[in-house]
Amino acid sequence: MMKRVVVLCLGLWCGLVGARAQLTLDDCRQMAREHYPEIRQYDLIRQTEAYSLSNAARAWIPQVALSAQATWQTDVPTFPDVLTGMLSRQGVEIPGLRQDQYKVALELNQTIWDGGKSAADRGMARAEAAEQRSSADVEMHSLDGRIDDLYFGILLLDERIAQTRLTQELLRSNLAKIEALQRNGVAMQSDADVLEAELLTVGQQLGQFEASRESYRGMLGLFIGEALGDRTLLRPAVVEAPMGGNERPELSLFAAKIDRLSAQERLVKSSSMPRLGLFAQGYYGYPGLDFMQGMMNGDWSWNALLGVKLSWNFGAYYTQKNNLDKLRTARRQVEVQRDIFLFNTQLQTTQNQGDIARLRRALADDDRIVALRRSVREAAESKLRNGVIDTHDLLMKITDEATASMARSMREIELLKTLYELKHTMNR
Repeated sequence: MMKRVVVLCLGLWCGLVGARAQLTLDDCRQMAREHYPEIRQYDLIRQTEAYSLSNAARAWIPQVALSAQATWQTDVPTFPDVLTGMLSRQGVEIPGLRQDQYKVALELNQTIWDGGKSAADRGMARAEAAEQRSSADVEMHSLDGRIDDLYFGILLLDERIAQTRLTQELLRSNLAKIEALQRNGVAMQSDADVLEAELLTVGQQLGQFEASRESYRGMLGLFIGEALGDRTLLRPAVVEAPMGGNERPELSLFAAKIDRLSAQERLVKSSSMPRLGLFAQGYYGYPGLDFMQGMMNGDWSWNALLGVKLSWNFGAYYTQKNNLDKLRTARRQVEVQRDIFLFNTQLQTTQNQGDIARLRRALADDDRIVALRRSVREAAESKLRNGVIDTHDLLMKITDEATASMARSMREIELLKTLYELKHTMNR
């Protein structure tokens, strides 16, 4: 029983370590999305939208204003001289209003109808946030494409390195055979030199491939936020070519831009609408609302004023038509950009589909070609041992087999890459 538990634990531990030592394309995409600075934009956009909506809602809160003023004016209302003379003869002195006047006022305004401005402000805030979110979606989708390019680039280099090492082993094996023949006096030193020179050349190519792979792995590590180390990238499963329409985030971005321009139109129209509201004003100062009292004495007094106010800014009509025409022109520009994008995407989709068909046709014959090249090379090795051909002929056969084998491996990965590229192009 204890042995089973130990074996089970070891199995689980090995499984966890194995999973940790591997990365899939989806893992890399997810890690890159979490690490990419653009991801923080979503939260900032949400906060900005909340602030803007809150500001728009506060337009309905009563507006309170405190003001104070002290003035001196050149003239003030007075009684006619005849009336002043009559009152003076009766012993009543009315000095009239003073030229220096004072007021400390508190004013309260409550909007009843704002012509749709606050609703337009809310619509504008939502439209701007939706456009910014769509823009961030486009950036993240572009990030997926960059991760795909790096990931498949590394897989291609892995395959080149593996095939080159196989060729190295084959050359080393044949070099050992030639050296054995040389010791028996059947082969010449030049035969061994030819193979050794080719071995060195293949070694140089291997070094270049390994250096390129390290560079690619380093860049992918920067995107996902951690070094790849010795983790292996798993080859993605073959997927069916996607069908259906285009679901690229750019289309949502174009729609969001048009929605934002429509919201701007509503905002422009609302700016020319009348406003209706209540107001209340109270002030302490001189003169009060009772001018007669102010003419008779210079005392300060409390005063209040309540009412309904209608305001209509006709100046907004002067530029409204031009502003609306500008917005409609901008919307047509967005529609043209959307049509150009759809055309280019369709072009890219057609190219991807053509490449997939080409690669599948080529792959159908690759296995047979590699098998034939291997058979020819094995026959050449036998002929070399019997002295029928020299090392140059054998080297050509080895190169032919290596080329065919590498071409098949490259095409397999290229087909995978093109399938995923098509998925990315259509976002499906």
